Amino acid sequence: MPAKINLWLEVLRKREDGYHELSSLMLPVGIYDFLELESHGGSGISLGCGDPAVPSDKSNLAWQAAEVFLSTVGSEIGMHIRISKNIPVAAGLGGGSADAAAVLLAMNHMYEDRLEMSQLESLAQKLGADVPFFLCQYPALATGIGGDLCQVDGLPDYPLVLVKPPLTVSTRWVYQSLKLTRGQSRIKVQPFLARPWQLREVMENDLESVTLASYPVLGEIKEWLLQNGALGALMSGSGPTVFGVFREKSQADRIGVLAERRWRECWVAVAQVCGNAASKTE
Repeated sequence: MPAKINLWLEVLRKREDGYHELSSLMLPVGIYDFLELESHGGSGISLGCGDPAVPSDKSNLAWQAAEVFLSTVGSEIGMHIRISKNIPVAAGLGGGSADAAAVLLAMNHMYEDRLEMSQLESLAQKLGADVPFFLCQYPALATGIGGDLCQVDGLPDYPLVLVKPPLTVSTRWVYQSLKLTRGQSRIKVQPFLARPWQLREVMENDLESVTLASYPVLGEIKEWLLQNGALGALMSGSGPTVFGVFREKSQADRIGVLAERRWRECWVAVAQVCGNAASKTE
């Protein structure tokens, strides 16, 4: 499953149940985790991953996805999940949610598509707000608490440079620390689609007001990307990954090499937005 970035993330209001309503353009990005699922004659779920930061118990979303799927179809078959991580853990790139969606899709295939997509989407919503997005793997405007999706076609396959410093940022802490909300969305999809390279007009993340204040290095990375030719730069989700959007893949490749030298302690990747039904430029 691909990673994701939030090209914008507006926090509109806090609901009575404690969740926040959002408006965010989520884009799939060509960085992938790989999962292998193997059924066996025993019972129960097991999970393995070479990354020690990834939990191998029920706290892992992929484990939870397998459990809820098996419960829904009424199966007690044993299942082992192996995860090969390329999406950094706790990076704001949706790796855990992507893995959970991959398990739902793979297990449904193993069970000869027993569940309809609408049923898979219902299970995904129970697992987490971002999981439904990864079932679809296309650019989408996410609203509500993040699980209400509207497909967005016609965007370019933006070249990206992604930089993640060695930090762990709690999503819950970020939202709990957020003092102000917008009330209503300012950024609209249709005007943006008419000028999809005018990125600074739309690349806003309301969560930066919390995260950048506590981790100034993220602001430094943003400024460095802009100084090195990015058309726009932003923190993805609650962070700490910062990405820059470039006009050409060759330019992103070159800046990615520079980023590895400048930010030696950071994870750096060059990738492109993927999953567009159509591409469009000015």
